Amino acid sequence: MNKEEQVSVGFRDLYNKIVRLNKDKMEDSLKGYKPSEVHCIEYIEKNVDSNVTRLAESFYMTRGAISKLTKKLIQKDLIESYQKSDNKKEIYFRLTEQGKAIYQIHEDLHSEFQQRDKAVFEQVTEEQFDTMLKFVDKYNRHLDAEIKKLGVDIKSE
Repeated sequence: MNKEEQVSVGFRDLYNKIVRLNKDKMEDSLKGYKPSEVHCIEYIEKNVDSNVTRLAESFYMTRGAISKLTKKLIQKDLIESYQKSDNKKEIYFRLTEQGKAIYQIHEDLHSEFQQRDKAVFEQVTEEQFDTMLKFVDKYNRHLDAEIKKLGVDIKSE
């Protein structure tokens, strides 16, 4: 196996292990909520004036799929929609109190997982972090270009 394959397999293995380690605790703490719902709640809390288009772009989903998801979250009283007085056309989302509670549970779990893995990250030098971040950024830009080549335009779907 060459180094490129080793990196790809390594990323997949890391991702799968993280998911497996976190899965049970996430599911127990966030019973009744799908991962897509929790991640949508997280995005809305962290991004002011979230709307269907921004959510679709962020999650690489169609606007139709995001509309269904946000309707479910509204029905569950986790988010609410609003409009700005200067733009009655656009609909934005914000968390309700119940949505904020789910967001906080999710954040607390992430902090707990970060603490669990802290011993590894404490051993990484600034230079190593910079190298990894440059690689991740370069790979992300490559994948964005590949998505664009396919003509995948989430805004119009």
